[in-house]
Amino acid sequence: QVQLVESGGGLVQPGGSLRLSCAASGFTFSMYAMSWYRQAPGKERELVAAIASAGGSTNYADSVKGRFTISTDNAKRTVYLQMNSLKPEDTAVYYCNADRRGVLARNYWGQGTQVTVSS
Repeated sequence: QVQLVESGGGLVQPGGSLRLSCAASGFTFSMYAMSWYRQAPGKERELVAAIASAGGSTNYADSVKGRFTISTDNAKRTVYLQMNSLKPEDTAVYYCNADRRGVLARNYWGQGTQVTVSS
């Protein structure tokens, strides 16, 4: 069955770094656009970063541009989010998403991983 399993979250001090990973299984990874979303307490889920299928173009939320980098490893069927210069406002649950458009449209979510930025 389809699985998206996030890992790498945790507690980090402001200015620190974390790398999130999302391991995918059960679907043709290279055919899907992959994204990271986040949801802070009391706020709506928001798009953080996205990468087109087969490791194509990327886009980022303005709030993370220059600090976060999304990448994929098709051989490992994994998408990463490298987060540098973390700020307290980056604290949220981070979710992995896989999206395919067109006739065979599908959309999948991971269970989320908590990132807490605090001193």
